[in-house]
Amino acid sequence: MDEAEDCPECKQKMAPWVMTFADLMSLLMCFFVLLLSFSEMDALKFKRLAGSMSEAFGVQNVLNVDDIPKGTSIIAQEFSPGRPDPTPINEIWQSTTNLTENSLEIACMDEGNSNEGERGDAVKLVIMNKLKELIGETEDDALSIASALSQQIQDGMLEVESSGRKIIIRVKEKGSFTSGSAVLNEDFLPTIAIIRGVVAGTPGIISIEGHTDSIPIKTRSFGSNWALSSARAVSVAHGLFEDGQLRQDRFSVKGYAATRSLVENDSRENRAKNRRVEIVISQGLDNETGEQLDAIEKIDPILFNEIKNEFETQFNLSEDEIF
Repeated sequence: MDEAEDCPECKQKMAPWVMTFADLMSLLMCFFVLLLSFSEMDALKFKRLAGSMSEAFGVQNVLNVDDIPKGTSIIAQEFSPGRPDPTPINEIWQSTTNLTENSLEIACMDEGNSNEGERGDAVKLVIMNKLKELIGETEDDALSIASALSQQIQDGMLEVESSGRKIIIRVKEKGSFTSGSAVLNEDFLPTIAIIRGVVAGTPGIISIEGHTDSIPIKTRSFGSNWALSSARAVSVAHGLFEDGQLRQDRFSVKGYAATRSLVENDSRENRAKNRRVEIVISQGLDNETGEQLDAIEKIDPILFNEIKNEFETQFNLSEDEIF
């Protein structure tokens, strides 16, 4: 019997690449352990950084850090030729003593000679992001109102739109008033009842504004378009106040005649668009943002004016909506 018969061929039980792969994983683990050994962990700075990040995304307690820094690498101490000077960091701290408090006081503190432009940009960014959230809330309210008045909108009696922090319910002359009259049509009273319900549940200061076209009017009841626009606005206000559901201190009534036209009064169709009563719900800024702006105005009037201009241009907010 020859040697081949005495020693049968060995069967391979493991793929040839497994050992190479295991060696590679071992080397990677050693590499990361080596990186960790070279690292220098300053617990004080780490907790300061973690606290700043957590405060930026919510209300947190300000923690006094008294722990002794741990994890300092001996290698880093021995081989670092020198510690670089600390880079000036602009910090935005949010302070509160109550965990359930919603409003936050923002104080901007500069360490060293921080860049004033960067500080202003950071504050501006915080205010702008908050305003975007508020405008989103206004748009949601406008969608809810439009949904409740969808049938009247389809019939061409109303329009609903939002602009910045304003919601405008536009009552067209069609279906609401007869030509030259300030008395609400009986058929329009159910629509007034629906408007009353949606306005009652929508926060904000409400202005009822009457508008006419540019054709002069002079009748026994109305000596001018000013009288007609004011009387129509008052009629809509009386319709909303009928059941006492609404607080009248939220309202103001105005007549603008033909001074604030939507379109040019150069055709019958355009003049019909301009004859309207608008129910304008101005939600403005919340108390928190208003207090922040007041603080900025006292500390940095230039930055305050920059934010004000951003509000007026980017978000189409008028001055009475902001301040």
